[in-house]
Amino acid sequence: MKLLLASVVLAACAAPRPLPDIEDAERLHRRGDDEGALIAYRRAQESCRREHDVLQRRRWCAEAHLGRAELLVDLGRTEQAIEAFDQAARVLAEETPASAARALLRSGELRLDRGDDVAAYQRLWAVVTTWPDEGFAADALKVLLRDGRDRNAHQLYQVLVQLEARIGDSEIGDNLLYAMADLAEHEEKDLRRAREHLDRLAATHPKSGLKDDALWHGARLSRVLGDPAGAAERLRALLATREVSWGAGSYFSVWLDDGQLELGRILRDELGKPAEALAAFEELPRDYPASILVDDALWERVVTLERMGQAARACAVLAELHAKHADSRWELEEAPKKRASLACGGS
Repeated sequence: MKLLLASVVLAACAAPRPLPDIEDAERLHRRGDDEGALIAYRRAQESCRREHDVLQRRRWCAEAHLGRAELLVDLGRTEQAIEAFDQAARVLAEETPASAARALLRSGELRLDRGDDVAAYQRLWAVVTTWPDEGFAADALKVLLRDGRDRNAHQLYQVLVQLEARIGDSEIGDNLLYAMADLAEHEEKDLRRAREHLDRLAATHPKSGLKDDALWHGARLSRVLGDPAGAAERLRALLATREVSWGAGSYFSVWLDDGQLELGRILRDELGKPAEALAAFEELPRDYPASILVDDALWERVVTLERMGQAARACAVLAELHAKHADSRWELEEAPKKRASLACGGS
């Protein structure tokens, strides 16, 4: 019991203490006294600087500046909010780059919303180029991509190419390549170049959260380009990430079950390898039993076995489809006709 109490006391001591002025600001805001909260945030901007502990000082000053700016947004005081975010970016830039990046991003977003395009773009690009290793740089890039592609997509693409050459080895490098692939496919209409960007992303940023998307879309583009072997290669690389994820015990790509199904279809329909396709379809319910594509995999097994001349096995899979997925669209719409054509007995 004494050990437990000691642990609780230590945990309490280790918790970061709040800055009184920030506590006052939050309390006043909850009470509806927004003017008082703004004044308290102002006081916090001064009192936070007197803290000797570096980490506490950085955290408190970021909360003081960003808290006041966001409150101004909530109050509809856009002009004042923009000024507050710009000030926060200047004050926090040296000690708290992540918070400075967030502040400049918010300033850029607000300026863009009100039509101040030049100033907005200056700030959004500054977030990308000044703090490319911060997560808010990727958020700024998303805003620039969404807005810029409707203004001058070709110019935007060229800027991204130049930036990737300069800062492609930073944390935002994968986002730049993904945005370049997006523009290359949809605006530049250059599918091969788009696939090249996706391949580079997968090869040079192996730990990127966009790697799975790059492999999936690279496979999709390969099919459009008439390269089924390339599509299969990229899907196998995508599926190989399952083993890594399983070992880490924390993450599975949303594309894995889709990739398993598509691999089977490509092997069967485009590469003429029905036996390998059958194995791919059989693997889907084993590896992804909760997938909504399990019934699709069963149906594809039926089609594959029929093409291989194995009617009895196809009928057995149809029976499994009926028993386990009675409400499947395949069971309701296609299976009855298939049972008749294969002369299956029973249901």
